[in-house]
Amino acid sequence: MTAHPTPRPSRRERPAKPALTRDGIVETAVALMRAEGLQRVTMRRLAQELDTGPASLYVYVRNTAELHAAVLDDLLGAVDLSPAKASGDWRDRLVRVLDSYTDVLFEHPGLARSALVARPSGERYLNLLEALLSLLSEGGVPDARAAWAVDLLLQFATATAAEHAAGEKDPTDAEGEWAELAAALRGVSEHRHPHIAALGTELLSGPGEARLNWGFHVLINGVLHTPRPEAPGPDTPETS
Repeated sequence: MTAHPTPRPSRRERPAKPALTRDGIVETAVALMRAEGLQRVTMRRLAQELDTGPASLYVYVRNTAELHAAVLDDLLGAVDLSPAKASGDWRDRLVRVLDSYTDVLFEHPGLARSALVARPSGERYLNLLEALLSLLSEGGVPDARAAWAVDLLLQFATATAAEHAAGEKDPTDAEGEWAELAAALRGVSEHRHPHIAALGTELLSGPGEARLNWGFHVLINGVLHTPRPEAPGPDTPETS
């Protein structure tokens, strides 16, 4: 007697999949990143997680770069913006916001590298920009100069986190590279490289947080004393 295969349930009998939304896609991408790392957050892998085809995702997200930017924007919700409305020296409060932004990237090494080229445009990124601009305005930085300054400050923070991320990828290699650099700096010829020989120890000194905050203050002080160049054409030149 021939056995008949069990009939598959009709499409009507199957439970309906949740409707795709951009917020749902980004939420799933963030969860996937936390579980498997950013390198696994691709359109194909995300489609598998959502039980759909990659083509369905392109209706909501244009490409992987935009997806990673959306993931970054979601995580920016963890940045502490409260210093923007606190009391105290505006420079110190500005550095506290930038430190918090950098800490978020430190927690997600893959995302730090992606953030160098990602262009987030969501609400959390706009909130970060607004906080930075409000503090620069409080410090008397002209608006046109502040508009360029936020880009410079965020680039420095992002590059620092990305450099840290490179070491997190393979700590053994990073320690080896650092040891080689230290040996090279300390072993230079005083005649050929007199400045390096004199400053070999200083070039490697200082905890990372201290150097990061010093860098922020250097940039802030530079912004205060360096006018933007006048733009030709219809752009309004900066007023000091």
